[in-house]
Amino acid sequence: MNKGIYKHLMTGVSHMLPLVVAGGLCIALSFVFGIQAFKEQGTLAAALMDIGGKAAFALMVPVLAGYIAFSIADRPGLAPGLVGGMLASLGGAGFLGGIVAGFLAGYTAKFLVEKVKLPADMEALKPVLVVPLLATLFTGLVMIYVVGGPVAAAMSALTTFLAGMTTANAVLLGVLLGVMQCFDLGGPVNKAAYTFGVGLLASQTYGPMAAIMAAGMVPALGMGVATWLAKSKFTQSEREAGKASFVLGLCFISEGAIPFAARDPMRVIPSTMAGGALAGGLSMFFGCTLMAPHGGLFVLAIPHAVGNVGMYLLSIVAGTGVTGVMYSVLKPAMVDVKEEAEVAEGTSAFRAGN
Repeated sequence: MNKGIYKHLMTGVSHMLPLVVAGGLCIALSFVFGIQAFKEQGTLAAALMDIGGKAAFALMVPVLAGYIAFSIADRPGLAPGLVGGMLASLGGAGFLGGIVAGFLAGYTAKFLVEKVKLPADMEALKPVLVVPLLATLFTGLVMIYVVGGPVAAAMSALTTFLAGMTTANAVLLGVLLGVMQCFDLGGPVNKAAYTFGVGLLASQTYGPMAAIMAAGMVPALGMGVATWLAKSKFTQSEREAGKASFVLGLCFISEGAIPFAARDPMRVIPSTMAGGALAGGLSMFFGCTLMAPHGGLFVLAIPHAVGNVGMYLLSIVAGTGVTGVMYSVLKPAMVDVKEEAEVAEGTSAFRAGN
């Protein structure tokens, strides 16, 4: 059941992300013309803001909810999910409301598909008329009269809390998000942290996204640095993988560290988590912000996309340094690796002989 819930949530998130990335980058591009340039109607900056903020971001929550419901109930769940997500968005419930609407619509549609029985000559109407209509009505009414208000209040409280955090709380949040980003390198925990940051972009809360992206670059960058600092401990193929990993890190693709983590998880994962915690904590401590949800260091080419650029870069460099140095120290020397392999081979041979 839990795996199913996670699968449905990730289906919604994966369909939402292109809108978030495209919308976020369009908003960031509008700042090329000045941080307030979009307020002048008829300008390119205003058009970019309309594309990103009024169109792409407006679709973000409905698409999240729609595809959660689609994952649960297939096509009959899509319409009620989209409608429930739009009601969550219009009612101020944000991405939390969208998640609730998606699961509500999906399981309602699935229940109706299984329980509603029609004559054989009317069965074709069930997935295109009966189920979408009834599920949309039920989901919409529940969102308006039951769920929408409390979830909107919770979302508002979360936004207010994040905006008014003390420095200590902000650092702790940054550390937590950084650790989550670097724990499983693109897995469920990583995606949970990323989804949290993405969801806050629509409410103009940009600090957590900066911490998440700073920490998310650290694992792949750190592995590249480690292969450079301790060349003698790595094979030629590992050093080449380190170069590729470093480039992927610059692009905010933490999966670049996976080959290293797969070979040596007990040393790599603690190293990446330590560096990610430092990068995320420093980013929040310095009050860095990020308006684009992807792009790595390349978003620096967009003026005003990153707030407090110098300290943001320092956070990434510090986290990368910790990961790179820590793993270069923890990794055993090549001779030790060979000895371990020989011991393992000898043990296997001994067991086979007995």
